[in-house]
Amino acid sequence: MSDTPSSMPCDLLLTGGFIVDGTGSPAYAACLGIRDDRIVHVGDGRGIEARRVIDLDGLAIAPGFIDVHTHDDRAVLIDPAMPAKVSQGITTVVVGNCGASLAPFRAEDTDLVAPLGILGEAGVFRFHRFRDYVAAVEEARPAVNVVALVGHTTLRASVMDFCHRPATEAEIEAMSARLDEALRDGASGMSTGLFYAGARQAPTEEVIALAQVVARHGGLYATHMRDEASGVVDSVEETLTIGRAANVPVVISHHKINGAENWGLSKTTLARISQAMDEQEVMLDLYPYAAASTVLLPERCDGSMRVRLSWSEPHPDQAGRDIADIARDWGCSGEEAARRLLPGGAIYFMMDEEDIKRILAFPHTMIGSDGLPHDRHPHPRLWGSFPRVLGHYAREEKVLTTEEAVRRMTGLAAANFGLPERGLIREGYFADITVFDPATVKDRASYDEPQQPAAGIHLVMVNGQIAWQDTSVGPARAGRFLRRSPAAQAQG
Repeated sequence: MSDTPSSMPCDLLLTGGFIVDGTGSPAYAACLGIRDDRIVHVGDGRGIEARRVIDLDGLAIAPGFIDVHTHDDRAVLIDPAMPAKVSQGITTVVVGNCGASLAPFRAEDTDLVAPLGILGEAGVFRFHRFRDYVAAVEEARPAVNVVALVGHTTLRASVMDFCHRPATEAEIEAMSARLDEALRDGASGMSTGLFYAGARQAPTEEVIALAQVVARHGGLYATHMRDEASGVVDSVEETLTIGRAANVPVVISHHKINGAENWGLSKTTLARISQAMDEQEVMLDLYPYAAASTVLLPERCDGSMRVRLSWSEPHPDQAGRDIADIARDWGCSGEEAARRLLPGGAIYFMMDEEDIKRILAFPHTMIGSDGLPHDRHPHPRLWGSFPRVLGHYAREEKVLTTEEAVRRMTGLAAANFGLPERGLIREGYFADITVFDPATVKDRASYDEPQQPAAGIHLVMVNGQIAWQDTSVGPARAGRFLRRSPAAQAQG
């Protein structure tokens, strides 16, 4: 901190608040000054001139939240104000997860292999080169910063005539060339969705070969693992194997334990992850809900769990209803109803609260919303994930402190994803700022009404510009496309 007045006035001085700086350290009272896109003063504010002053009256000043797992690839282009994200304090999103990215792929038909459909219909895949997607993001000027991964399934679809098989050596070489170009053009790494049909037949060796390309560029490898249910322990081991073989950092996406018969296995997976961290670079994230959401899978609609429809192309009017209720109305089984609803998406109530708390309490767990912005009736995580961690799990359940929750959302995420001069409240850092009330911050999005802004988020700034204030989006969109800098990991 510095109490030395700057020779130039600040554009904005935030007074009367306390700093939650993103390191996990105890909060402290201070003023924060911003000029252009940077934090220029953290201190008592004496002698600081400012064009505008906002008295925060005891609110918390934190770094802007970093959503490390999103499917906002298309959303940042078609809805660049990004209200679902800025309203919950998010200033940076990581796109291209679960093996699905908009680039580099130009679709020629409407038969998209899963999970590519979560980003939209075939026509949205129009970026033959990754640099074309980067240019589109920069032209759209979204309200949030964007970090992008290249999807493994996207690569497969771009070079393979049929994805339900292992890739040939020639196809792996073609994918490697496209991935190499994308990484040179600004991608931060690669993601896989090995659970989904589009990559399920990809052997570990195929992924290792591509991950080696990522390693050469200093990128990272994020994965929706093959199995998050009975095979979750083996899937964690496969992920670690890929990381070691390719010498690449790995991110276990939305770590969870699916199925009542498997609940409690987080004890085993977290112990293995903790052990592996002594030998290799391993990261993980989670969304704070006991229900998952993805494409509609008829085999999961057999009545063993509650399933709610989030969207359906042939029956859009059924979105938001439980599959069991639709099946009852139609006089058929849940599986048959799901087949009639395809293509579509669904919410699956399949996790245990104790596993969620255990994974969230793990000190290396980051936060990702995993929201699906194009669902007609989305999972509430799209609008509520970060306030839910702060309100429900930190304030009410005391799974972690507010300071630690902010660290997971900011400093830890910025360090892991290599985002220099972001994720912390420090002089000279970019002015990505979230101001919230620890006493009232709360997710208001629910399974019945999922598109509700959170309570307690008062001010959100991205690169020094207001993106959200009180209850509405701000006048400026100042997000940028961000490139990974592995050296920045030292900051966390």
